[in-house]
Amino acid sequence: MPKVELEQHKTGDFLVDYEEKVFEDVQAEPGAKALITFHTVAFEGSIGLVNLLQAKRLQRKGFETKILLYGPGVLLGVQRGFPKLGSEAFPGNLAYNTQIQQFMDEGGEVYACRFALQALYGQTEKALMEGIRPINPLDVMDLQLLMAKENAFVVHTWTS
Repeated sequence: MPKVELEQHKTGDFLVDYEEKVFEDVQAEPGAKALITFHTVAFEGSIGLVNLLQAKRLQRKGFETKILLYGPGVLLGVQRGFPKLGSEAFPGNLAYNTQIQQFMDEGGEVYACRFALQALYGQTEKALMEGIRPINPLDVMDLQLLMAKENAFVVHTWTS
């Protein structure tokens, strides 16, 4: 077996060239819109958190950005914490709430399907974070159709 004699990486080392940007920094044209849909389970993969970060990035690029939570995705928008709401039980426990709150604080709109809240997860609208707008299940498709009519950039997050 060949012997590998490399120096151990140290805290503060760079492993990749993180400064090189290959493509131009695209900014939104005036009036451009974006929609990120979430039909994904909180804490069962990284896609929910990654696409919340993408939603914030699109918004910061100038897109009028909306988030749609439906199916299991509504659980990204419920208040959480332990032993009481807002208390971080473990590092990252409030990651979804924190990202959604920052998105809304920066002007983003978040919608959550009432059907999924009640019929699938036994939650009420009062379980949602303040600022998230509950919508009729028929609005789930209509929001997507309206955004398509407006030539919005759309990212669908679907994992279950």
